[in-house]
Amino acid sequence: MSTKTNATSLSYDDKDKKKHSKWAARFPNPPDLCFDYRTLVEHEYGIAKATNPHHKICIIGAGVTGLTAARELYRCGFTDVTLIEQSTRIGGRHLTVHGNHPIKESHTPFEMGAMRLPFFNRAGEPPKEGRSLMAYYAREFDLALSDFPNPGSQWVSSTGIYLQEGSLGGRPAPHMLIWTNKDGLTPPPDEALQTVYAKWKAFAARMTCQVAKVYATQEWEALWAAIVERYEGVSFRELVGMPILETWDKGKPGDFGGVGMTTHESRLFYSIGIGDGSWGAFYDVCSLYPLRTAIFGFSSHLQLIHGRVDSSGEPLPSPFLHSDAVFDTKDLRFDRPRYIGLAALAECLLFMKIDTTGQSFYEHCLERGSGFFTDSSVSKLKKLDDQKIRVHYTWKFSQGCQSQELFDDFDAVIMTLPSWLIETCIKLENFNQHMLPFETINAYKTAHWETSCKVYAPLNKSFLSGKTKIPQAIVTDSFIHDAYSYRYNENYRYDCILLSYTWEDDAIKLALFTDRELVTKCVEELDRILMNSANIQERISPYIQTDHAVVQRWMTDKNALGCAKLYRPGTYYDAVSLMKYNRDFSPVSSLYFSGESFSVDAGWTEPCFRGAVDAVIHICNKTEAVFNGGFCMTDYPHYRVRG
Repeated sequence: MSTKTNATSLSYDDKDKKKHSKWAARFPNPPDLCFDYRTLVEHEYGIAKATNPHHKICIIGAGVTGLTAARELYRCGFTDVTLIEQSTRIGGRHLTVHGNHPIKESHTPFEMGAMRLPFFNRAGEPPKEGRSLMAYYAREFDLALSDFPNPGSQWVSSTGIYLQEGSLGGRPAPHMLIWTNKDGLTPPPDEALQTVYAKWKAFAARMTCQVAKVYATQEWEALWAAIVERYEGVSFRELVGMPILETWDKGKPGDFGGVGMTTHESRLFYSIGIGDGSWGAFYDVCSLYPLRTAIFGFSSHLQLIHGRVDSSGEPLPSPFLHSDAVFDTKDLRFDRPRYIGLAALAECLLFMKIDTTGQSFYEHCLERGSGFFTDSSVSKLKKLDDQKIRVHYTWKFSQGCQSQELFDDFDAVIMTLPSWLIETCIKLENFNQHMLPFETINAYKTAHWETSCKVYAPLNKSFLSGKTKIPQAIVTDSFIHDAYSYRYNENYRYDCILLSYTWEDDAIKLALFTDRELVTKCVEELDRILMNSANIQERISPYIQTDHAVVQRWMTDKNALGCAKLYRPGTYYDAVSLMKYNRDFSPVSSLYFSGESFSVDAGWTEPCFRGAVDAVIHICNKTEAVFNGGFCMTDYPHYRVRG
């Protein structure tokens, strides 16, 4: 559902706000740490100037978090940074599957992980002007963008809604409701859906109105603490059904009531969601997660990343673009850069030159003959008596009997892995309670990691050429849930269709089938729905190249063990405590937790960037680096665990 109830639909007057710091973020932005990270990193000389450039740092994981930390540390002047990656590719849960296998003619890339990115820009403002790190890096790397075609948005020609076997709407024969929303303001068809739409819109508007007035002022921390206190023990399911609070009471500033839906309306909302497909799989998570997503910019103006490409989709001149192969500093081959799709972001972080150094982090590692290892799985961190950390890892991890057990000692270690992988795969030794409290260990061990399943296939160009009655996007309460179709440009022989996009229990129920069986079932189910709809009566299967479909199941990906970290009611403060670890304990432990795994903004790229920069800030502070732009640690706000 495309709602205009988020923060960016309101007007802003920053002149009337008394900001408590020149480093305060601008609304919309994440609520917990009201800090403008973009202002810090876009300084000409980066975050800081290292005074101890030989401080030896290990980064575990070459996803977006690890790559960002490596780039920004090198940009600061740290010259002894080592990046260790378990797989033979970079990017982590940014996974772009390119279409040149096994068919010669490429199709639109499949984004098997993150696919739609918030830039925290306001209405009418270009995405790259948003006050976010995503906006900064997209501009820095000249990434091409377009508005993501979310169901119900103005960026799709139409959205088909098939709920309750086509009975919604009261017609004698099953129908697929068709929602066209060219102006972005048109509510969905059918009175019941309009009621659901209006209730969510009204709730979000009531909350956004008050938040936008106070965000980044001296009153903000108190208001957010009150909101957290009110909702951290409430599930999203409860929030949807809680009574509406028509009038906000400044005497109870954290209470905005609920959405006020009936049981029937809640069932519809399960499938329709808040603006980017089904949200029902999140009904049992803490209500603060959807509130953060809807109110603070995570669901506004979402962008599809085309890559570092020109207007025709051809890659711009970029480092190693035409290399037949690329190798790490132990001469192991890893996936070469193509600069297509979202994968281009990770590739740019590693391969693009830094102005102040004249080299990329990758080139720097090649020059020094060390510092970037792939196919290397970290197995143990041991705190030594001299306060260094010994990192044990298996080199040639995927090669079985040819693998080797190696180790090296470091002054600091940045951990970017999903927290379940830390518990199950990495032994932490000799870290006492002053370095790694039981509460911290328990917080990441008991974190809730959600699964997600995506089923992509090439789509014939004729489908999106207006010659079919089948809607571009489809929302159902069937096991497929959401289907998206879109194109990047005309140069690809095929477009793509996301045949099924599911989360949590809706994804787990698909584990029974092999990938081939699942592709077949998804296409058959779409055909069944479309043929059962009296107003469609057309199959989608003739448009789909099922032989080249791809399935991604994140819970069984050995490099991820989950898609994104969520938190259930009553565990929000545990999640925030992980974000506080770097400030509270890293000065003693020399261990830094970084990225989305240690954030409260699950499933998004922005917390990857923010977590990476947070680790860099604290390493710079510990090593007495000179911060740029007049920044000092007193400008860096604290996370609040309790009000």
